[in-house]
Amino acid sequence: MSVIGKPVLYSYWRSSCSWRVRIALHLKEIPYDIKPVSLIKNGGEHHSNEFREVNPMEQVPALHIDGITLVESLNILHYLEETRPQRPLMPHDFAKRAKVREICEVIASGIQPLQNLIVLIHVGEEKKNEWAQHWISRGFRAVEKLLSQSAGKYCVGDDITLADCCLIPQVFNARKFHVDLRPFPIILRIDRELENHPAVRAAHPSNQPDCPPEATK
Repeated sequence: MSVIGKPVLYSYWRSSCSWRVRIALHLKEIPYDIKPVSLIKNGGEHHSNEFREVNPMEQVPALHIDGITLVESLNILHYLEETRPQRPLMPHDFAKRAKVREICEVIASGIQPLQNLIVLIHVGEEKKNEWAQHWISRGFRAVEKLLSQSAGKYCVGDDITLADCCLIPQVFNARKFHVDLRPFPIILRIDRELENHPAVRAAHPSNQPDCPPEATK
């Protein structure tokens, strides 16, 4: 297929949705440039008129690739899988593919949005940790049950899939909000399996160009 220049990822270092896409880009060995978009500087650069032209939802990530700009992380992940099938992140088996999508959707629709920055600001500083802990734990109970039926070495079988791309950043967020992860042994095992994978490490928030120095200490 024709590729127009190097892809550009509009990303925020601590955004779990951006991290999903970064992991997939590294797993597929797709070179890309990052254009950092701060969610806190000057009230949030994602609310600027300039970025609104990139993503009308005023959220990261967005990916400029093949001459078009795509928004919504799952949409981006599926586009990468469909247009760059080498180093696949979806199983060939239809049932397993459905399981991957299932886990991705539970995380991307049922967990992550409820502890998104805009939601936590609305909840308020005093209650944000309790709120995040409740919804992450509730979602992880479902994910753990799904993984008990699908997991091998990773979320679905023994190959890394898009489900793993979604799970790892959400575990990071769970730790940020001091969620008790002991009830979720399969989630913890998969996280340990992948924490030092080169693609996961390269995509890690601490390795992003816009990560503040104090966050790496």
